[in-house]
Amino acid sequence: MAGSSHGHTPAAWTGVIIAFIGFCVAGAFMVMAQPLGFWAGMVIIALGGVVGAVMRAMGLGQPKQTHTLAHTAPVPAREPAGAEG
Repeated sequence: MAGSSHGHTPAAWTGVIIAFIGFCVAGAFMVMAQPLGFWAGMVIIALGGVVGAVMRAMGLGQPKQTHTLAHTAPVPAREPAGAEG
């Protein structure tokens, strides 16, 4: 998975940062027992998903794969030279 640079795009980072801010806002207002602020935080969380999707549609996300990788059998590991007979 590390070779696919999964999630390392401006769209992903921006969406996650906005959603994280929304979680912080919602959590703070939940502790303060302020339902209106909590729901404002929930709206910010949803806004993070929308912003990420719009940025991906603008071409700032992970490009679509145009080909599929062929599944091959794993190559057996060889024994060290001293262990072979």
